[in-house]
Amino acid sequence: MSEAFHVYDERFRSMLLFNAAIETIATGCRWAEGPVWFGEQNCLLWSDIPNDRMMRWTTNGTVDVYRTPARHTNGHTRDRQGRLVSCEHGGRCVSRTEYDGTVTILVDRFEGKRLNSPNDVVVKSDGTIWFTDPDYGIWSDYEGHRAESEIGACNVYRFDPASGALGVVASDYERPNGLAFSPDEQKLYIADTGITHRADGPHHIRVHDVIDGARLGPGKVFAEIANGFADGFRLDEHGNVWSSCGTANGVAVFAPDGTPLGKIDLPEATSNLVFGGPNRNRLFMTATSSVYSLYVAVRGNKTV
Repeated sequence: MSEAFHVYDERFRSMLLFNAAIETIATGCRWAEGPVWFGEQNCLLWSDIPNDRMMRWTTNGTVDVYRTPARHTNGHTRDRQGRLVSCEHGGRCVSRTEYDGTVTILVDRFEGKRLNSPNDVVVKSDGTIWFTDPDYGIWSDYEGHRAESEIGACNVYRFDPASGALGVVASDYERPNGLAFSPDEQKLYIADTGITHRADGPHHIRVHDVIDGARLGPGKVFAEIANGFADGFRLDEHGNVWSSCGTANGVAVFAPDGTPLGKIDLPEATSNLVFGGPNRNRLFMTATSSVYSLYVAVRGNKTV
């Protein structure tokens, strides 16, 4: 096994391919984030937040600028109709790219006050949009535009496009960040990266029970990232959590019960990841200046 892989539990060994290597597929970013896979176009999109652009890599190896300016987009996902849903730091909103390429602002205010800077987003099977809203995009002018928070809190929200209703589903996070549902959507995992603002702040993933498909029960710590923090993450088909490690440089993998299974080392601080490719068995990882990929022996969860 390559030195890039650390096996803590033998189950992790079966998730890796002995003849697959980590590949660098793109570089030249300032802070790469928010990867999202478009299978019908054989491409990966991601954000280069400080450079205010969205990038695109295609399976023929081409890398180009997909959109600029991009209003400092961060996390992305796709809705149930296949449209791109994005978190915008600069726009302080969640937006949707329509089939014709126009951009629709879905939500930008809560109780009349501007959102902070939506960070990461997931769409549930019922079409509702769940997103985190820390203050990274208004903290400075590096990833957005410096401003005071109008809400005065960093919440996790559920937005219903059908009714236009926006509600807080979690309000006890310091800096809510990445989020993802379990394969059966009975649990929601949310990262807290409060350590970026406070030396002894949280750097873990919490897990909540989803109640009646619309509310969250109390969260409990699912896993902690040693010497780093969980930023964006995804689940595989078996419910294992594959999490970026922030400044711990790489991807940590946890079993559904929180047992650490292993780690993939990368040479840079790692922000996010997504499963892609025709079989959802290619792991794409964004890390500071570059995007890396690795074929694995499991498939990503269809619900992302």
